[in-house]
Amino acid sequence: MNTAVLRTEFRLFRREPGAVFWILLFPTLLLAILGSIPSFRDPDASLGGLRLIDTYVPVVVLVALITSGVQSMPQGVTGYRERGILRRMSVTPVRPSALLSAQMLVQGAAALGSALLALAVGRLAFDVTLPKQAAGYLLALVLAVLAALALGSVVSAVSRTTKMANAIGTVVYFPMMFCAGVWLPVQAMPHLMARVVGLTPFGAAARALGEAAAGHWPGWDHLGVLALWTVLLTAAAARWFRWE
Repeated sequence: MNTAVLRTEFRLFRREPGAVFWILLFPTLLLAILGSIPSFRDPDASLGGLRLIDTYVPVVVLVALITSGVQSMPQGVTGYRERGILRRMSVTPVRPSALLSAQMLVQGAAALGSALLALAVGRLAFDVTLPKQAAGYLLALVLAVLAALALGSVVSAVSRTTKMANAIGTVVYFPMMFCAGVWLPVQAMPHLMARVVGLTPFGAAARALGEAAAGHWPGWDHLGVLALWTVLLTAAAARWFRWE
């Protein structure tokens, strides 16, 4: 990858206050708001003695990933295509694929940074236990990042304009937020609903992160769902993507 392209994309990301807020800061702000509700800090027998705030840390981690994947990255990539930047790059030594790779690295790094910030604030402010199965948590988190970027790549591939990317991204955004457990943690969902949601990438990610946080190795079924979605979405993006 061209390091100059990567540095440029990083600088451009820093200059976007909306992206910085919604990806890096909003998830942790949401966690702080939820943690300020007294009932969220009380143990819940239906959750196996966990507090609601404990279950929401993986959720806000996924919020950053979803926002980065389906809202931020597609608009950036589609904007480059719409302005003819990808087409012009295709005849230079810097290939358009370098730009796409840089976009993915910047967005992925921002999402991971947001995850670390949420974990730190959850621990320091609300005494949320850090993931007891660190290796499993990291594996699930990386797979979730890859799935989010793959989904964003599909949105980028099928969107001709930034307006279309915004519209499609918004349509995808809210169902994925539901599957991640924003309105109702996956652990608290009725059994059938939880099983269906667990077949989606972010439902599976929520279960995998929750299991690793509790000290268990994430279920291979959840990790397999994440890996399968990543492969399928990447293949679809490669099939439908156009440089101009």
